[in-house]
Amino acid sequence: MEKLLIEGGRPLSGTVEVSGSKNAALPILAAAVLAGKGKCVLRNVPLLKDVDTMGQILRDLGVSCERRADGAIETEVADESKSIARYELVSTMRASFCVLGPLLAKRGYAKVSLPGGCVFGLRPVDLHVKGLKALGAEIELEHGYVVARAPKGRLHGGRVYLGGPFGSSVTGTANVMMAAVLAEGKTIIEGAACEPEIEDLAAFLNHMGATITGIGTPRLVVTGVPELRGTSYNVISDRIEAGTFALAGAITGGTVRLRGAALDHLSAVNDRLEEVGVHVEGDGDDLVVSPNGSAGGRFKAVDVTTLPYPGFPTDLQAQLMAVLAIADGISVITEKIYPDRFMHLAELNRMGANIRKEGPTAIITGVPHLTGADVMASDLRASAALVLAGLIARGQTEIHRVYHIDRGYERIEEKLQKLGAAIRRVKD
Repeated sequence: MEKLLIEGGRPLSGTVEVSGSKNAALPILAAAVLAGKGKCVLRNVPLLKDVDTMGQILRDLGVSCERRADGAIETEVADESKSIARYELVSTMRASFCVLGPLLAKRGYAKVSLPGGCVFGLRPVDLHVKGLKALGAEIELEHGYVVARAPKGRLHGGRVYLGGPFGSSVTGTANVMMAAVLAEGKTIIEGAACEPEIEDLAAFLNHMGATITGIGTPRLVVTGVPELRGTSYNVISDRIEAGTFALAGAITGGTVRLRGAALDHLSAVNDRLEEVGVHVEGDGDDLVVSPNGSAGGRFKAVDVTTLPYPGFPTDLQAQLMAVLAIADGISVITEKIYPDRFMHLAELNRMGANIRKEGPTAIITGVPHLTGADVMASDLRASAALVLAGLIARGQTEIHRVYHIDRGYERIEEKLQKLGAAIRRVKD
């Protein structure tokens, strides 16, 4: 294993290129199963462990998946007789469950392990099952696998509501939408997720020949077509990586330009940054984060609630908590998506933060400074929060189990080094 060593106290400065979106690329890769003929060429796909895992799943399912010399990923369906997504792979990454809908729609049968991924609370698949059953699928749970069949070889259109107790299901919307594109007739998805990653998946499917309207709204209308074809497509930039680097610039008091950030996807994040006392400015396709100067170098406490898009994203909650740990006053973060997503809290407290949890809420009393410590990454976004805390902490911070961060950030230490951070990766 490896760990990250960080010497805190250096303001970041410079330009960082925002990578392609992991959360968009993974379901788009899963959708390659749907191509009847022709190759899919996907550009702006980040170099990540999760992308490698999805590639292995596709190869297991008879779809070639290779990264070309120019960085694009090329896929082509070669064997449609394979419809089992193995536990060994699906258990490591929740997004891999998105192969269920495409397999069922294209091959009439799918056997997919229940998903894994970051461990921060229960994330059921009941909405996936509900949506696919509305399209005529027969679904059973057998030995930890979801086994789905299209009784007549092809699904049919239907109407389904995908809202859940904590908002719309993003992966559930992806699965049902991908299943519906080849179903006979029209499917109406009410309570659909509106995240940019779902918009990107819908746009990709339409490039393949699907007919999807209502993209970006809670009501998607999918008219089934007989077949889809391969296509070329550019994946959107990663709004979570952009938000993470914006918060990194903010916490260190530096000026950072995020090249290629999708400004329209970051409204809630930019609003909270301005509220804590950081200046945020759009410049073409770039986002520039710089000190405000009006708060005497200190952040202001704010209250934040994570919500489905366009609300503040749960995937940036931990990183914002690191910033608020050194703000003046008391901040409150309420987690409305994953109420148990606070595993980073204890590790931030090891670095001198003063944070306590009450149900789905974290109460953060700002402290003058953080101190370096040995900390343990528990999941992907918690890892990023610890990196941000390390950037501002006094002394050295050692972050163990950084394989978590490699699931969602492309060479994060190299990008931070270019901005002036004293960070390096070593054997643990």
